[in-house]
Amino acid sequence: MSDNKRIAKNTIYLYFRMILTMLIALYTSRVILEKLGVDDYGIYNAVGGIVGFLSFLNNALATGSSRFLTFELGVGDEEKLKRIFSSLLTVHIILAGIVALIAETVGLWFLYHKMVIPPDRMQVAVYTFHISILTSVLTITQVPYNATIISHERMNVYAYASIFEVGAKLGICYLLGYGNVDRLILYAFLIFIVQAILIVFYRFYCRYHFSETKFSFIWDKSILKPVLSFSGWSLFADGTTALSKQGVLILLNMFFAPAVVSARAISLQVNSAANQLVNNFRTAVNPQIVKLYAVKDLEGSKKLLLFSTNVSYYLMLMISLPLFFLADPILHFWLGDNVPEYTTIFLQIVVVQSLFQVFDRSFYVPLYVKGQLKENAILTSLFDFLPFPVVFVLFKIGYSPVALSWAYLISSVIIGLIVKPILIIKLVDYTWREVFSVFVPCLRVTLIAVIPSTIFFVTIPQTSAWILISEALIMMAFSLVVSYFGGLDKSMRERIRGFIVEQLHIEK
Repeated sequence: MSDNKRIAKNTIYLYFRMILTMLIALYTSRVILEKLGVDDYGIYNAVGGIVGFLSFLNNALATGSSRFLTFELGVGDEEKLKRIFSSLLTVHIILAGIVALIAETVGLWFLYHKMVIPPDRMQVAVYTFHISILTSVLTITQVPYNATIISHERMNVYAYASIFEVGAKLGICYLLGYGNVDRLILYAFLIFIVQAILIVFYRFYCRYHFSETKFSFIWDKSILKPVLSFSGWSLFADGTTALSKQGVLILLNMFFAPAVVSARAISLQVNSAANQLVNNFRTAVNPQIVKLYAVKDLEGSKKLLLFSTNVSYYLMLMISLPLFFLADPILHFWLGDNVPEYTTIFLQIVVVQSLFQVFDRSFYVPLYVKGQLKENAILTSLFDFLPFPVVFVLFKIGYSPVALSWAYLISSVIIGLIVKPILIIKLVDYTWREVFSVFVPCLRVTLIAVIPSTIFFVTIPQTSAWILISEALIMMAFSLVVSYFGGLDKSMRERIRGFIVEQLHIEK
């Protein structure tokens, strides 16, 4: 019971953190875009993309760090825990140095010679680049401390820190309107200051509460070898993920003006906010799938996976319909007259892409449960990487920036509908019948829900904020009704009703 209470409490903390940061991020994005201008906002995202891409090694090691610290904490060997922490921090300090060296040499050359930046903004972009590197170095060396906080399940610390972070970012929006300093440089510097303050807070908290975080320079191969081995496939996958997220922003800036980078960055930010609901649902249900598999209830594990995949898709569809049909008015309602060219089409395509990514993420779970990650890492990474050289060639011969979105949409379709189903069938004993039991109702619900949404969009002019909000809510409500009655069988509907009754403590 105490474990369940702690999980529930931590979930509440994380949801509070998510909602707070998401709402403030959407608001501050509008203000910062307005204060910086479309071109400078694009330059900041493109320059940050270089540093972000170089930091993908850090993301892979973070997974291993968290796993091994948590495991050793459970064992209770305090001396070994201290050695693990110090060894991990040593690796991250060295990694931070390597990233800084590459960024200040190869990255700086790339910035000067390959990025499309207006000549009068080049020097400002360079200053911003240096500040971004400093921010990245601090963030990399912070990973073992964050992993320690997670290992001790102190999620409330993140919630408290988030209150400061969002308050500070609101303050940044206010400060950008004052002073004679270039706004882009000021923005990058203030973001660096906020991150530095957060890092100092986390480190003092760890030093005060967790004895293992007292650092001494240790290079213990017996500790680092299993960590690096565990992180190997994550490293491979994270490299291609960094290429598809950060790399495409760099690619766009090699061929197009910074305003196009702004358009892509904004569309991804809106879509990321929309994905939070689905991601939190998957986070809640995945442990139950793992537990069922662990106690050899393979059929129960399969049923829950298939059921949760359907629900995940319907949740994403509920959000995707208004975002797709009302993309242009939503963006103008949010950003006013500062919507960069291509933002609407970027958002519409990436929203459709998210529907297919539901299958990608859901079908990854049984592979993760069984420990069959090698084939998934190779094939998924391959199809994540392929659009990059294809788009590079398309841009070279004169295609528009929208080609990038279409290429990644096709990649997601192949991964979600072909690669992942084949992997779970070959490696985890699923059948095509079970896979199609997910695909068919999802297709049926989509076709039924799209028709009235199209009618609403065509017949009702979005002339005010209230009409826009009402139309979006109607689309979402209709999607839910269709999903419930047309996408779920009787047993699934009973399971959802039971869950709602249980959560609301209502007597049946």
